[in-house]
Amino acid sequence: MKSATSKGRAPLRLVLVGAGGMMRHHITDLLKMRDRVEVVAIAEPDDKQARLTRAVFVAGGVKPPTRIRELDGLLKRVKADAAFIASPHVYHHDQTVACLETGLDVLLEKPMVMNGEEARSLIEARDRTGRLLVVAFPGSLSPSIRLAGGWLRSGGLGPIRAITGMAFQDWAVNTVGTWRQRPEISGGGFLFDTGAHLLNTVCDLAGEDFVEVSATLSDDGYPVEVRGAVRGVLRSGALVTLMAAGVCPPGVIGSQIDVFAEQAVIRTGIWGERLEVWRSRGPGLRKVRLPRSLGVVDTFLAVRAGEIENPCPPEVGLRMARLYDAIVASSTRGGAAIKLEKTRPSRPR
Repeated sequence: MKSATSKGRAPLRLVLVGAGGMMRHHITDLLKMRDRVEVVAIAEPDDKQARLTRAVFVAGGVKPPTRIRELDGLLKRVKADAAFIASPHVYHHDQTVACLETGLDVLLEKPMVMNGEEARSLIEARDRTGRLLVVAFPGSLSPSIRLAGGWLRSGGLGPIRAITGMAFQDWAVNTVGTWRQRPEISGGGFLFDTGAHLLNTVCDLAGEDFVEVSATLSDDGYPVEVRGAVRGVLRSGALVTLMAAGVCPPGVIGSQIDVFAEQAVIRTGIWGERLEVWRSRGPGLRKVRLPRSLGVVDTFLAVRAGEIENPCPPEVGLRMARLYDAIVASSTRGGAAIKLEKTRPSRPR
């Protein structure tokens, strides 16, 4: 995938790791930024997925990049600047570490890793290699969540007292027979897949650790959980309730997060798709005018160029991973309250 330079700078040489449906979605955006990004190779072991992805490039009038089955072979043969990883969840940790250690900056699809232990390991690898790691959570990368998080952190709205959130989708039926319902590969069900957006955005808005979590997960006969109810307590004492439903009528998908601070109520979605605020003594919820969202790849490029700070470093992924670990632990113990230890500090990048 050849491209011209932009503003006198050579385009970013990008390798893609994983060529499934999610990556094909991102490729449609990459094809629109050929002046800034050149996809030089793809690592994908599955022949069918490789053919489908090749067709996306052909349909876009672009010569498909080199396809190499295994990431190790790609890293040895291809010269690149960065990697975009969108493989099944179980491979995220090892593939990201390999790319970082090869000297590549990494844009990593959600959920970041399978558990808190892997999250800490990624932070250590990021710090050790000095490379950039951005987790591709649309919520954290969106202007709505960045703006709302800034308001909450500034103290002008008063402390957070409670957060409620929900996510719902006809997920269970649509993922039957795929790796997303194989827990050894996916790491979990609806709450860890689409629901990861809910967990991550709530963690990002809260800006602090959970200290207690109790949860109930239901599989409804599927190999993984498809429904979940969570109650949590933040370090500040704020209360959190979350609901996830992956069994819904066909075509149904949606979300809502409400943050109740002393001086305002903030309403948004798990993908940062909207933002409303109700300030003290105000007339009700008002839509907030937002700047254009850059999108996942454009945000990565802006962070890499030093134009904005990293909105979703692995520290955010660690909070989400620790929360899901506690959710699973509580559910397996009949909903017992799980106490979380304080996260070991690590500098953001």
